[in-house]
Amino acid sequence: MTELVDGATRTGVVTAFDVDSGLGTVTTEAGTQHLFHCLEIANGSRDIEQGARVSFELLAKFGRFEAANLRP
Repeated sequence: MTELVDGATRTGVVTAFDVDSGLGTVTTEAGTQHLFHCLEIANGSRDIEQGARVSFELLAKFGRFEAANLRP
């Protein structure tokens, strides 16, 4: 089951993104890392640059928290 954690918007930097697999990582200022899939990029582009500052929400998915609704 997947659901948004609390609806709060968080910010961070894309610290890794593999365009071939569509998988990436967002790191917050506190150093917390959250995985994301390119389908979670809100503008529908399916691509994002490493180093991009983003806002995002947390999604409870597969027993962990992932970044969702990424907005550069």
